[in-house]
Amino acid sequence: MLADVLPYLSCPVCGADLAGDERTLRCAAGHAFDVARQGYAGLLTGDAHTGTADTARMVAARVEFLDGGHFAPLADLVAERAAAAAPDEGCVLDAGAGTGYHLGAVLDRLPGRYGVALDISKHALRRAARAHPRIGALTWDVWRPFPVRTDSVAVVLDVFAPRNAEEFHRVLRPDGILVVATPAARHLDELVGPLGLLTVDPRKAERVADTLQERFAPAGTWPLELPLTLTHAEVASLVAMGPSAWHTDSAALRGRIAALAEPVRVTAAFEVRVFDSRDES
Repeated sequence: MLADVLPYLSCPVCGADLAGDERTLRCAAGHAFDVARQGYAGLLTGDAHTGTADTARMVAARVEFLDGGHFAPLADLVAERAAAAAPDEGCVLDAGAGTGYHLGAVLDRLPGRYGVALDISKHALRRAARAHPRIGALTWDVWRPFPVRTDSVAVVLDVFAPRNAEEFHRVLRPDGILVVATPAARHLDELVGPLGLLTVDPRKAERVADTLQERFAPAGTWPLELPLTLTHAEVASLVAMGPSAWHTDSAALRGRIAALAEPVRVTAAFEVRVFDSRDES
């Protein structure tokens, strides 16, 4: 709930504390932000570019696929690593939270903690705001300075999302951790050719490390491969929920999926990395 996460938030305009009710958040300087009836707060100000936000169709596909439990082992691994190293104080911040699926799994492992879900898609945040009773969801562009207090976060989650290393470091407590999940090189390998999907950069791990190395020290890597057996409908949802949805013609894709032998056997491959915050003093 938004009221629970207010102690961790700051006004995106002036940096002051935020207070509010079920309809509006505001700071002492009078900056006010609407709370949508679905429970998330719209904090974005100025010229917000939402062209890359997940669409309603992408979010619906993601909910359908994740509700099938196919990626539950990934959520369990992310939650396990977060809970294993989280300090005793601070909230959990999911930058690019989507529907709140992974954040909810982490909060289940950390009783009494609160979660802040940041995402630029209002369609995703409608789900995230209700994904767990201890989540507060906010519309935000994660490339901007976060509306979150410095040194207030125990765990930052980044699951298939952009990595703003400077802001991750600022909001994390000195003893806080960053948990990053990315697709591995073999992710959906069996579908890439037949369906014309985007491939995973073979230098993905190296690029992640390069992005974070100035402010974070690696503390471990956990690979995960999931053999999946999917129907044509599940394959369609899997493709529609990810970045390939922006780059494939839907009619052509339906034909290619229909040509696959059913059930479709696919390998989902991921890497989960934990990073410790570097002391910059």
